Amino acid sequence: MRLDKALASSGYGTRTEVRSLITKGKVTIGGIQVKDPGYHISGDDLNTVAVAGSPAMIKEHIYLLFDKPDEVLTAMEDPRLPHVGQFIPPNLKNRKISPVGRLDYHTTGLLILTNDGELSHRLTSPSYDIPKTYEVVYEGAPLTSLEKEESGEGIILDDTDEKVKLKPAVLELADETVARITLTEGKTHEVRRIFAHWGRPVITLRRISVGPVRLDKDSAEGSIRELTGEEINALLKVTGLI
Repeated sequence: MRLDKALASSGYGTRTEVRSLITKGKVTIGGIQVKDPGYHISGDDLNTVAVAGSPAMIKEHIYLLFDKPDEVLTAMEDPRLPHVGQFIPPNLKNRKISPVGRLDYHTTGLLILTNDGELSHRLTSPSYDIPKTYEVVYEGAPLTSLEKEESGEGIILDDTDEKVKLKPAVLELADETVARITLTEGKTHEVRRIFAHWGRPVITLRRISVGPVRLDKDSAEGSIRELTGEEINALLKVTGLI
């Protein structure tokens, strides 16, 4: 990681401002003055960087919570459609951040973005059983205890050439046409397929939690923020990384 990128992405100013600090001799690594903005720092250097004599807080990994709007592609770039990459703060553009899993084009809500590859793998791998909760507004008659029971036993979908048995899910009936469903796997269009299986077309679909991390109650679509230390630790703990 370049020294100037690391400092800029950790809040020490723009790239231009950070380069000025470095060339003026304001930055030391292990007590040694470094004047090259392109100096490559490794993991061992992170805890020894100082700016103007004070220890610097360098972030090796970035963890963001993005409230994905409707009609935004879960991709970091696309020549035709609005995409997640357009919402990344400028100072983090070069930190190799990518979405953890994906949300469909018309699905809104919680999307974690990070450059922590191992955490991303564990959050998306079915073998770790990380729960993800969705709020669903649907058409048709209100769901009943029969659908709740079927969810808990593991729904069998027959909308493809081969029947697919899903892992058990938790269905909560919030209102006559609103439900919350918690899954631990992420098959393609899984929630929409489940509701189609019940003959209830989905009107809107919004993810409200991934593991222990939940959307803020007043979260606005398109908003993006860093995860708190408590949220990061909770994710690392649930995935067995700490």
